[in-house]
Amino acid sequence: MQIVVYAVGRMRGPGWPELNDAYLDRIRHYIRCDIVECRGDTELKRRWPTCDVTVALEAEGQRVDSVQFSKLLERWGTLGKGRVVLVIGGTDGIPPACSKRADYRLSLSTMTLPHRLARIVLLEQLYRALTILKGEPYARES
Repeated sequence: MQIVVYAVGRMRGPGWPELNDAYLDRIRHYIRCDIVECRGDTELKRRWPTCDVTVALEAEGQRVDSVQFSKLLERWGTLGKGRVVLVIGGTDGIPPACSKRADYRLSLSTMTLPHRLARIVLLEQLYRALTILKGEPYARES
């Protein structure tokens, strides 16, 4: 399985890039994971994947706990070519035209999260899901 996170916006500001990289390192211990940063909705629409399992992260999406998320991730990883793309929108969320093209819609929270925080929450949950799938303890520190 390979995971790709499409994210509108960049990780700027004190601490954000380091936190992002720390979770990516943890995830990459288990699987390949890449991040594609898009400048805005236009670029996101242009780069929207067509042959992968796509998951739009939206407040109105399906709500799951960490164990349910790990099971979904495992199932998605068995579909198609085993590449799962999770998409985080910008300030106004994911454009409706893109949302309709997603295979699944998932909610990280019913609250609206800024894109940087949504990205960290997603990466943390990906790491947690992988430890659940491997039956390993969740390591809180690097």
